[in-house]
Amino acid sequence: MIAKATEFKLDIARIGAVSAILMRPDNARACYVLAHGAGAGMRHASMDKIAEGLSDRGVATFRFNFPYMENKQGRPDQPAVAHAAIRAAVEEAARLCPGLKLVAGGKSFGGRMTSQAQAKAALPGVKGLAFLGFPLHADKKPSTERAEHLAHVELPMLFLQGTRDGLADLGLLKPVVAALGVKATLHEIEGGDHSFAVLKKSGRTNDEALAEVLDTLAAWIDKLA
Repeated sequence: MIAKATEFKLDIARIGAVSAILMRPDNARACYVLAHGAGAGMRHASMDKIAEGLSDRGVATFRFNFPYMENKQGRPDQPAVAHAAIRAAVEEAARLCPGLKLVAGGKSFGGRMTSQAQAKAALPGVKGLAFLGFPLHADKKPSTERAEHLAHVELPMLFLQGTRDGLADLGLLKPVVAALGVKATLHEIEGGDHSFAVLKKSGRTNDEALAEVLDTLAAWIDKLA
């Protein structure tokens, strides 16, 4: 049974208000602050599927738009603005979901901005960060500079990555995750692209691949202290 989604405005100090959605099932044991990717906002069909799937697994989600998406601007916000939005979202999620285990992260750009924010100053109450496709580099431009800040994240981290992800060469990502030690976990989605979509010849559907993502995420959350 899908939990009812509650919509409201999230105020970001000195920046303005953005739309937000809390989806909380009755049996929620955790809340995931789920930031969207660079090209699609919190209402994108993929975000709906993730929120609904986690709700079915007893995990609430707090979604929000970054200011550039709320204001229909083309370019993503500067990191300082994105970090402020994430901090506001984490604070509001904690207020609305007292007693629930709090985790943060999101898709691509949203996950990377969350880890940057945590690296600069701890997100209060957050027990771990989960990345739904960490964008290690731009498409066809392999590098690891975007991961340098992860060494300053003192929280457990889960990297959910498709093996066909054009924004994360696994040959580069695996050593990055290994260097982070026991606090980091990499789970590969066989045949998945940056959005975890799989090819028809893989023998499974996109929904089945997403189910693997969400099952893995929910199990990881349960293990967090």
